[in-house]
Amino acid sequence: MQAVILAGGQGTRLRPLTTRTPKPMVPLFDRPVMEHTLLLLRKHGIQQVFVTLSYRAREIIDYFGGGSRWGMRIHYSIEDEPMGTAGGVRRFASSLHDTFLVISGDAVTDFDLSEAVAFHRRNGAIATMLLYSVEDPTPFGIVETDKDGRIRRFLEKPSANEVFTNTVNTGIYVVEPEVLNLIEPGQAADWSKDLFPHLLKDGAPLYGYVASGYWCDIGNIAEYTRASFDLLAGKVHLEPLGEHIGGDIWVGEEVEIAPDAQLYGPIYLGDGVKIKGNVTVH
Repeated sequence: MQAVILAGGQGTRLRPLTTRTPKPMVPLFDRPVMEHTLLLLRKHGIQQVFVTLSYRAREIIDYFGGGSRWGMRIHYSIEDEPMGTAGGVRRFASSLHDTFLVISGDAVTDFDLSEAVAFHRRNGAIATMLLYSVEDPTPFGIVETDKDGRIRRFLEKPSANEVFTNTVNTGIYVVEPEVLNLIEPGQAADWSKDLFPHLLKDGAPLYGYVASGYWCDIGNIAEYTRASFDLLAGKVHLEPLGEHIGGDIWVGEEVEIAPDAQLYGPIYLGDGVKIKGNVTVH
């Protein structure tokens, strides 16, 4: 399988963290948030990844390179003008030969992607949205399915009186490559605003898979903070955060802690951190 990571956004709602850093490179403990996404893809057997870039693209390329450090192959496309979530993927059409995944480079999730792909194939879907239940669906696109998972209707960012479900579109999709033929080369297009309404209108097999596990769109500082604490609290099943030394405390490399320091977890201490004597950290 192949995957496309959408990593071109400026992350204006995450400022000042993104003033000089592209959103996918914002650190989530010991690595950039997009690296967590890459590791999730690798866990599910995906080794070839395509990345759409725009804002501060060179920083992302310099860090991830060709992907050999992770045993993967990474290819990039830099957009001079915004192409939309689907238009950017269209640029890779000649390289996407079979079912592929589309995923955001700045969302935190531990979804079972393999099961989502199996659901997609069992139903003969042309595209499958991964869905998630949230308390407040108004910042997202809401999606209603029938008992078999076929999508009946959806609505982008509804007002409170328009909400008909709390099941939302996570922006993670399983897609058949022929869907990209609906987009003219060089044309900007969006999955939820252009492609999916077209497929729904035509009666194409468009499905929704309600995923279990953890998902957080770190679009603003509050959600970034929530995802950080959730990861420390063990609510997200991702790669381990360095070494666990007990007491809900994780450390990176070459960390020094004075014998009389008092640490109350959950805490993550990055590489090279030194905790001096008589220091208390909550």
